[in-house]
Amino acid sequence: MKLDAEGDPLAGEQAGAGRDKSQTGRVLLIDDTPSLCMTYRSILSDAGFHVETASDAESALKRFRADPLRVVLLDLMLPDRDGLDLLQDFQALSKDTPVIVITAHGSIDRAVTAMRAGAHLFLVKPVDRETLVESVGRAARALAPPGAQAAVRADAPLPPFLGQSAPMQEIYRLIRSVARSTATVFVTGESGTGKELCAEAVHRLSPRHDKPFIALNCGAIPGDLLESEVFGHLKGSFTGAISDKQGAAAVADGGTLFLDEICEMDLNLQTKLLRFLQTSSITPVGATRARKVDVRIVCATNRDPEEEVRAGRFREDLYYRLHVVPIHMPPLRDRGQDVIEIAHALLQRMAKEEGRSMAQIAPDVQAVFRDYGWPGNVRQLLNALRQAVVLHDGPVLTSAMLPPKLRVAQPPGKTPPAPAADTAVTVDQFRGMTLAEIERLVITATIARNDGSVPRAARELDVSPSTLYRKRAQWGDEAGTTCAKAPPEAD
Repeated sequence: MKLDAEGDPLAGEQAGAGRDKSQTGRVLLIDDTPSLCMTYRSILSDAGFHVETASDAESALKRFRADPLRVVLLDLMLPDRDGLDLLQDFQALSKDTPVIVITAHGSIDRAVTAMRAGAHLFLVKPVDRETLVESVGRAARALAPPGAQAAVRADAPLPPFLGQSAPMQEIYRLIRSVARSTATVFVTGESGTGKELCAEAVHRLSPRHDKPFIALNCGAIPGDLLESEVFGHLKGSFTGAISDKQGAAAVADGGTLFLDEICEMDLNLQTKLLRFLQTSSITPVGATRARKVDVRIVCATNRDPEEEVRAGRFREDLYYRLHVVPIHMPPLRDRGQDVIEIAHALLQRMAKEEGRSMAQIAPDVQAVFRDYGWPGNVRQLLNALRQAVVLHDGPVLTSAMLPPKLRVAQPPGKTPPAPAADTAVTVDQFRGMTLAEIERLVITATIARNDGSVPRAARELDVSPSTLYRKRAQWGDEAGTTCAKAPPEAD
């Protein structure tokens, strides 16, 4: 967000002079400082908004009850009541009302608490004219007219997700709640739990749905190229930069930027990302002037971000800047009957793709699916079903068709047994092989032992995930060519 370095809330007025009064909408401004209240009202009225003011919680609540469907600008410091309590009252009366919280520099932690409680955005005093008008205008466009919202339960299934377990109902509720705000979302969860699907759902339900959704896998790109991928570069800025390139942040302008495997990002680049979040400005590699962009950030990791902070691999200030609304995707083993619903849907689709007649799952196989630990989550389930459909035919999936490690159900939460001896790498296998061939064999076996998880395999081999992604791409492996974005069914 843009802040006035001189402390003047009217900064930027000259640049905004002559602006068409094309903004429409009603605003309830709640602030007990007469000078700021008068200033903000003047700016918004000049931009075409109809503004009503209140200087305390009691009068604000009275005006809100009379007309809840409008943008609310709320100062958290009120003379008669805490602004956070008033926000909760507004949410109870009308959850569709966008509330923009205004806070002082020393109270940003309270503003983050307000975002988690349902606020649409927070602005830090003093707010300049351009930022104020832009923020209120964006909130007004997000405000749905009466009757426009379909009567859908907050915890109802959210396509393309499948499953109605209690953990997933909570996920659906969180996604619908946060989607219409501008809050940064931090998605965590094991590999294969659907973190990118979660990010896409947040974007799809947001006012930015008609703008770009750009996904970038921070672990799939070499560290020396990641800055260029995020922020872009100018021709000649480094060896190989044969033309100007827009980075993901510029391409996502107006939309959503999804940073997957955020904990794989180099510490130096984390510093630049933090500055980008604070200023909403990007500076391409080789450029001298910054450019302002409007991007919502959703990030994800399959690591424990707090542990990464403690280990010094992830900046603490960046973590707290990103960790505004956390969403933890539950592992498949905690979703009960969902695994059967997902398996049925995947099996029918794969059978159609492969020209097979398999469409049902035997009861004993359903029991195996419910009891198995699924360390690879939905991605592992997808691979197991694909193998069964390709190698077998028939109307029913039986236990004899399952991969060996699934034929005996594991206790819930347990990992499957280690690969059979005939799949392990032995010294004898190295005879007559080149070093490159040995490297490929070891890497492939390690990834397989980790159920296809490249980040886990990289940690076991003590290398960067981007190294493994790059080598697989060189080998022509499917995972290496699609590492930036997993197929939807895998999540």
